[in-house]
This record gives sequence, C-alpha cells and structure tokens, in this order.
Amino acid sequence: MWAARAAVAERAVLARHLRRVWALPGTRLGVAGWPPTLRQRLHVNWNYWWQAHLLDCLVDAQHRLPHPGRASTIARLARGVRLRNFGAWTNDYYDDIAWLGLALLRAHECEDLPVQKALGQITAQLRGGWTDHAGGGIWWRRGDSFKNVPANGPAAILFARAANVGGERADRQRARSLTGWMEQLFVDPATGLLWDGVYVEPDGSVKDIVKVVYTYCQGVFLGACVELAANDPSGVWVSRAERTVTAVATHLVDDRVVRGRGGGDGGLFAGILARYLALAAVRLRSFGSPAGDPAARIVVASAEAAWRNRALARGGPVFGPEWSQPAQAPRSSGHRRVERDLSVQLSGWMALEAAAMLERLDFLG
Repeated sequence: MWAARAAVAERAVLARHLRRVWALPGTRLGVAGWPPTLRQRLHVNWNYWWQAHLLDCLVDAQHRLPHPGRASTIARLARGVRLRNFGAWTNDYYDDIAWLGLALLRAHECEDLPVQKALGQITAQLRGGWTDHAGGGIWWRRGDSFKNVPANGPAAILFARAANVGGERADRQRARSLTGWMEQLFVDPATGLLWDGVYVEPDGSVKDIVKVVYTYCQGVFLGACVELAANDPSGVWVSRAERTVTAVATHLVDDRVVRGRGGGDGGLFAGILARYLALAAVRLRSFGSPAGDPAARIVVASAEAAWRNRALARGGPVFGPEWSQPAQAPRSSGHRRVERDLSVQLSGWMALEAAAMLERLDFLG
C-alpha cells in the first residue's frame, strides 16, 4: 500500500516540477513552484537545498523500486544542480551543502554516481566551518554570527556516514563533537526538544540563544544520534535518540501527525522529521530500544494524514503544508497557496517514502 502511494506521489511531483536547466539536454532541476511563474520556469529562483531533498526522494524511490530511467534522472539532477550553481557544488550556506552532500552520498551508494570530487569539496568546506565560538559547532553560513542546529545536524550525519566510506579518519569524531555541542547548548531541559541556534559575539561568547523549536531541528539531531549509536556501545547516543523521540511525540504532533510549518523552506521541515523518525525506528529497534515503535507510529500516522487530506490536480495528488488538514490545489501561478511550493510537495512525498521504507522492511507488522 505505501509503496503504491509513494509511487503516485513521485509521478505527480516529477510531472509537475522536473524540468531541464535552460533547455539543456542531460540536465534536470526541480521547478520551485507549480504552476510556475516565468522566473521559476527559468530557474531564476531555484532553491539549492530543495534540490538536495528532491535528489534524496529520488534515491528513496530507487530503493523502493529500482528503475534505469530513474537512475538516469538522478544523474541528470545532480548535473543540473552543478550547472545551475554555475559549475560549483558549494555555496556560502553550510546547511545547504550538508544536505547536498548527504543526497550525493546516498546516490553514490545506490547508483554508483561519481561524487568523490563533489563530496571532497563539500566536506572540506564543512570541516573549515568549525570554530570555538560559542564552544564549538559550525556556522550557518560563511561570514555570519549565527550557529544553528539546521546546519550542524546534517553536517554531523554526513561526517558520520562519510567516515564509513573512506572519509577522513577524524570525521566520526567531528560528528561526535558537533552532536555533543548541540546536546550541550540547545536541549531544552523542560521538554527535551532542541532550540534553533545561537548568535555569537565577536569575542566568541554567546550573545543570544534562539529558543524557537522547529520540527526540522529534532529530525537532524535524531539522525545524528542514531548514526553515531551504530559505532558507540556506550549507549549515550541511543538514550539521546530515545529522549528526542519521546519529546517529539509529546510536544510536536497532534494525534501522532507531525505539525507543519507553512510553505517556503518551512515546507520541508515535517518531511525531514518523518525521514529521520523512520530511520530511527529501524535503527532503535536493531539496538533493542522500545523507542522505535512510537517513532514508526508517528511516521505512519503522518503519511496517512498527508494522503487522506491530499487534493487532486493534473498529474496526481497535491499535498498540503498541514497534513492533518485538507490540501487545496493551486489554480494558477498567481494563486497564493503554499501548495504551489516544491518544498511542500517534497515533504508529503518524503513522508510516504518513509512509510514505504518501514513497510518494505516489514516494520509495520
């Protein structure tokens, strides 16, 4: 059931959003909105980190049901990202490049996509982003005074995974340092949830901690913990992952459905949490932890709500920013509905792929 639903979501997103870059053969990129404006058709507004999640979703789909045509699309999308980024793999935002690094690494493991040069550039820039300001961590972007969980979380996951596939020997310790720094600075003792980030004074002292809670932050911290738990018998990473699952289940869901965060970049937040809850469900069960079951229940309830409340439009389903509420299909490029955003549609697709993965691994029995 979930595999079939994920396939329907995939077809809808690709039919509406996937286009060549400037009509060049051998390239693909996700159009940021549907129906698209002229600027979106031309990829003037192209949202680098949304493309990373589009690539990640395609890899999810390839694991679900391998197909040579999709393998070609994966390669063309990676080529399109580099072309639209004017021949570079990186930009000034450390969170952006960490997401692309994760997607490229998964594409390499799934389809042997040649990504060594890209990953080398991305991980080198992430390694250089660490400073001792505010006690550690990497910056949100180069030349900024802000450090946050959305940058450090995916960077920690990437370092942990890279260490297992030929990265620098110190990458795993980097992952531990980043995740330990987040644990020390951002965990709300009252709820167990992670705050967003910290502004830093020029002398390195803490200016202000931004105590806003995003679903996104919980997902990436959880993902980092379960990656580190695989090679650490101490149990500290498992206990932190368990605490995060409990905090999410207590504070960030309604009837087990993850809450949304509107459109734009926020449209991806719920999907990111669903992705890493699904991964945590599988990993925690393998570690003998009972927290895998509630994580899986949130994923399935969220995917069910997103599917039940979908709207219908040309090409297939349209997902809403709040999965527990009915979506509305946009009528035109001028229709001010966040359902137009690629981010919102990727989030719904991501939740369905997460449920499909649990189904495939016989986790729902």
